[in-house]
Amino acid sequence: MKQVVLTIMCMVVNKSNEILVENRLKKDWPGLTFPGGHVEDNETTIEACIREIKEETGLTIKNPINVGYIEWNDFGDGLRHFSVLFKANEYEGELCSSKEGEVFFLKKEDLHKYPFSNDFDKILEIMLK
Repeated sequence: MKQVVLTIMCMVVNKSNEILVENRLKKDWPGLTFPGGHVEDNETTIEACIREIKEETGLTIKNPINVGYIEWNDFGDGLRHFSVLFKANEYEGELCSSKEGEVFFLKKEDLHKYPFSNDFDKILEIMLK
């Protein structure tokens, strides 16, 4: 059995129904995506979600809801990648970008104006259900 890499992604929605996206700069996953990252050994996926959103956006989310998952077996690294997907509309704090990339709220109809990261279209479909 392949080793599993467990990650999370979270779509934060503001009061204007805009969604928080990250325009990632890193070569391993460039383009528009949702903030997220790896689950540490000592935390649950919800704890990882809250921590990652804080690290990458400056926002403290509350009550993230699990909306599904996505998995990959074809990254060429011999690993199985499994990402738990969350949605949150309760948050506080001031939005600020990180070294991962610029974060900003965007209307759904404007998403097409940016290049998508790997499988962002599939992830977005799950998040918007």
